[in-house]
Amino acid sequence: MTTTNSLSLSASLAAGDVLIIGGGPSGLMAAIAAQTAGARTVLVEKGNKLGRKLGISGGGRCNVTNAKPLSELMENIVGNSRFLYSALTRFGSPEIVAFFEDMGIALKEEDHGRVFPVTDKASTVVKALVDKVYALGVMVYQDTAVGSLICEENQVKGARLASGLSLGAKAVVVATGGVSVPQTGSTGDGYPWAQAAGHSIVAPYPTAVPLTSPAPFIKERTLQGLSFKEVVLRIISEHGKVLTTETGDLLFSHFGLTGPAALRSSHYVSVALRKNPQAVLRAEIDFLPTQSEPLLHQQLAAIRAESGRRSVRTVLSQWVPERLAEFLCRRVQIAPTLEMAHLSRSSEGALCHALKAFDVPISGTLPLDKATVTGGGVALKAIDPRTMGSKLCRGLYFAGEVLDVHAHTGGYNITVAFSTGHLAGSAAAEYVLTHAND
Repeated sequence: MTTTNSLSLSASLAAGDVLIIGGGPSGLMAAIAAQTAGARTVLVEKGNKLGRKLGISGGGRCNVTNAKPLSELMENIVGNSRFLYSALTRFGSPEIVAFFEDMGIALKEEDHGRVFPVTDKASTVVKALVDKVYALGVMVYQDTAVGSLICEENQVKGARLASGLSLGAKAVVVATGGVSVPQTGSTGDGYPWAQAAGHSIVAPYPTAVPLTSPAPFIKERTLQGLSFKEVVLRIISEHGKVLTTETGDLLFSHFGLTGPAALRSSHYVSVALRKNPQAVLRAEIDFLPTQSEPLLHQQLAAIRAESGRRSVRTVLSQWVPERLAEFLCRRVQIAPTLEMAHLSRSSEGALCHALKAFDVPISGTLPLDKATVTGGGVALKAIDPRTMGSKLCRGLYFAGEVLDVHAHTGGYNITVAFSTGHLAGSAAAEYVLTHAND
């Protein structure tokens, strides 16, 4: 095992080596793939720890992939999924599961196809990857920041470190991540390098991030802390077009909506506002997706006939939390203590509609530094999807969130990171071995 904490002396790589920049999930997987393919590989990480972001993923449990079939997996990659088809067919969910199980990591599948280590600890996954990197003989430099790439005559030659030293290489894989969760080191370092090599950058925007709302009841924290299981959340434009329909858990906060359903919707909110910053958006929440509105009418009518002295608040509380029940009553302008016998047909209809289509104005999302995932990044038009290689600079590859690809939460983004990392590392190794005598 070779461990190097930093580069304090001059260093160079022999011709034919692969340089991986970034020690996150895509960088670690790229290093493993490149070294396994027979190329002498070096991994540089600007921080003092490998896999930092991976270690906090999945609520600290690390959702390593999603076991859904490829077609469903692609549907959940909302940022340029077609570009990833080649990578996912070569090293997708089944291969990721086999990869970890071959290393002795027991995995389990939970709801919605999410796959976790049986230990429920992200550290299990991080340790397995890091140990594999060292066991294969990859040279690792930590606390080593890269300042720029070295590209000459449309061919990568290595990287220039922030310290002024240079690392020569025949192939470089940029796996520096996006700009979300910056405390883990994702600060957009790879964007200017890509631009210097001729690539365009799609301006980064937040995804997998909570939604914000200007509604008075949100600002007054009337419903703050209320959580709901498996509701349906729709994002609707000012013209009445449904931009997305998401099913999942939801939580009211002091700024708006969070939880899986809100996070999955955030891509569509961000995209709509990027197209038109003045767009007027709203969310509709169906608190009872398993019941139709006509059925609710029938149930309320039956309760009114059989238990007319029960309060409306008490009846609604059998379906939703009492605090929401009271709020719904006030929203349709009836007293929560009103007896069911005195509930008018019109008020009954308004309550049913509020339960099935609770309206929340949406102003946007929390900022990028609060997002789990970055939208945007290195534009794909100049990237070969079969290799993750640059079409503009020979020997240059990109992997993971630095690219303009992203997905819903639920193991999809890590799948993309592992898949593109494996493809980029393998392709980089093939490139340098093929050109070993150049």
